[in-house]
Formats: sequence, structure tokens, C-alpha cells
Amino acid sequence: MNSIDAKAARIKPFSSTPRTLMGPGPSELHPRVLTAMAQPTIGHLDPLFIDLMDEIKVLLQYAFQTENAVTFPLSAPGSAGMEACFANLVEPGDQVVVCQNGLFGGRMKENVERCGGIPIMVEDEWGSAVDPEKVEAVLNTHPEAKILAFVHAETSTGVESDARTLADLAIRHGCLTLVDTVTSLGGSPVLVDEWELDAVYSGSQKCLSCAPGLSPITFSARALEKVKNRRSKVQSWFMDLNLMMGYWGKGRRRVYHHTAPVNALFGLHEALLMLKEEGLENAWDRHLRHHLVLRDGLASLGIEFLVRKDWRLPQLNVVRVPEALNDASVRADLLKYYNLEIGAGLGPLQGDVWRIGLMGYSSRPENVLLCVGALESLLKTCSALATVHKTLENR
Repeated sequence: MNSIDAKAARIKPFSSTPRTLMGPGPSELHPRVLTAMAQPTIGHLDPLFIDLMDEIKVLLQYAFQTENAVTFPLSAPGSAGMEACFANLVEPGDQVVVCQNGLFGGRMKENVERCGGIPIMVEDEWGSAVDPEKVEAVLNTHPEAKILAFVHAETSTGVESDARTLADLAIRHGCLTLVDTVTSLGGSPVLVDEWELDAVYSGSQKCLSCAPGLSPITFSARALEKVKNRRSKVQSWFMDLNLMMGYWGKGRRRVYHHTAPVNALFGLHEALLMLKEEGLENAWDRHLRHHLVLRDGLASLGIEFLVRKDWRLPQLNVVRVPEALNDASVRADLLKYYNLEIGAGLGPLQGDVWRIGLMGYSSRPENVLLCVGALESLLKTCSALATVHKTLENR
């Protein structure tokens, strides 16, 4: 037996540990979603599966609040949804205004560059919303810009920017909008048609409470016109909408493109159906209601928010780590003693903030109580230990 055989022989069936997921994603899956995903796999061109695809499209149109015909889940995570939007809309030499107020605005910039476009940056501090006045000033000085790209709900900071106002600016300057709603879809208003957004992507694992690995996207007629009139081929074969729509189009005569993740889509169908049963407005209200309770509980512990009140995402609460506490140690203890996961900070916020998610099925009263109670217990323990250490040092 060689070394690889020996290592493989020691591996046993994997069994996950139940966790309360209150980080920046993934969120917890409702038992109905887990049950749906456990159904027998069928072929991805089976008539039953094609019917399911059509229903998923309708349910996603509801979630996005759009009549866009091109609305479907990409068989890849939200980062691929981002890439699909840029790959289809950006050609070499195109000027793209990119708003960056966190990590994911930076990823937008990199996508523009990889497509051969020219990013024109509008930068705001991490923890701040995108400033519409800055955006307007840049659009005024770059009349050749073709796209305005921004993150509606910045996952790295818990900030929500004013998508309606930014979209109005884009329309007035003849630009398409390309919008990240990975953390907002299902948790706070996303009104694609009312706000006249053009290319929008999201993720399955946040407020939709489905398994990671799917990226809902929707394209307006204006965006599709640009795709159809490209001067060059889309640089990605897999993400080329012209090919993808042969698979996700209408009717039963569909062109094979790829093997869709059948069971993951069973789960997405159930998650979207549950969102429709609850009602979008009720889902938004639930996320806000639990955010307010969490806010008050954290305030009682002296834990402060990074983001000012009118910019906060109810579903992703970014708070400052109290002084004298070690970020990683507290998160490790939460996982060890309470089976509770919260998220760390990213980029310049690493070590300074916690990201506490209340997304989808994770946005429940018992989760808020667990989180506040666990943090209270650990803070008291840390305070007691600090007192002991100080006493010993003074002897």
C-alpha cells in the first residue's frame, strides 16, 4: 500500500456538526430546503426538471421584482454571477464607473480589468455608503462611460447604498447599471424594474437560505441589447448569455449547455417558494425586526456598530470588537462552547469588527437570544479573567 492509499484508508464518512450560522454566509437551511435537496436526482433535461426550471424563473422574478425574461440561477456561486455580468457587458476599451466602499467593489474593478475595460473608480471609506454626489461628478467628467457598477449591500461592511438614486444617475448619463445584491436579495428591498436596474446578480446562500453554489441573475432588455451587439465574443464560454439562454429559455426544446446542479436547484425552488409564501414585505420586516432586537441587546453589552444607523443592513450587522478582547479567540469560543458562528472582519477591518448575520432562516428570535447571551457570558468571563490577571500582577 502506497502513502496515498494509506491516507485514503483512514478516511471515514463525513458527518457535519449542527451549527447556528450567524456569520456573513452561508445562512442556515430550513428543514424544508434540506428535505427538497434530498429528493432523488433526475436528469437535467428530464421534462419534470424543465418544468422546475420554469417555476424557478418565475419565483426569481418575484424575488427580484422584475418582468425580465432573462432571469435564472447561474450554476455557480455569487462571485461567478458577478463575473457573468461583467463578461457579457464589458468589452475591451469600455469605460466602467466602479463604486468601491468595501471588498466587493474592489472585485468589480478587477473584473473590469480582466475584461479589457477601463475602470473609473469612485471610492468611499469602508463603513460608508456610496456617495451619489461623487458618482455624479465622475459621470459628468466621463461622458463615454457605458456602465455604472456598484454593490447594493456590501458584505464586508454591512452597508446598504441607495440603489434607486444611483440608478437614476446612470439613466441620466446613458449608462447601464450593474448591481451586486448578493446580501440584499430576500432580506431588504430589491426592486429591479421599479429602480430600472440592468444587470443584477445575487447568491443562494444568504437571505434566500439555500445551499451555496448558485447565483441568481437578471438582465434587462437594455442590457441584452448590449450583449447582442457586442463587437467581440464574450470571453467566457460558460458564462456567455447567448449560449446559456438556449438552456434556460422557454419551452421544452432546450439546447444542452451544461449539467445543472439538480439537487441544489431542488433546494432553491423550495427556498424561493417559502419566500413567496411568507411574502417579500413580510420577509423584509422580519429581518428588520430581529435586527432591532439584536441592536438593543448588543448595546446593553456596550458593543457598538461600525455603520451609522441609516446605512445599516438589517441582515448583516457589523460591530466593533470591544477593546481588550481578541477577535479570533472570542469567535473560536463561540464556536466551541455554543456551536455559534459569527464572521470576522475583512481587509482593513480584520481583527477590529465582527460580522453578525441575520439572514434568511437564520433570522429567528432564538438565534438573537443565543448570540446576545453567548457574547454576554464570554464578555463576563473575559472581564473576570482580566481582573484576576491584574490582581496577580499587583502582588
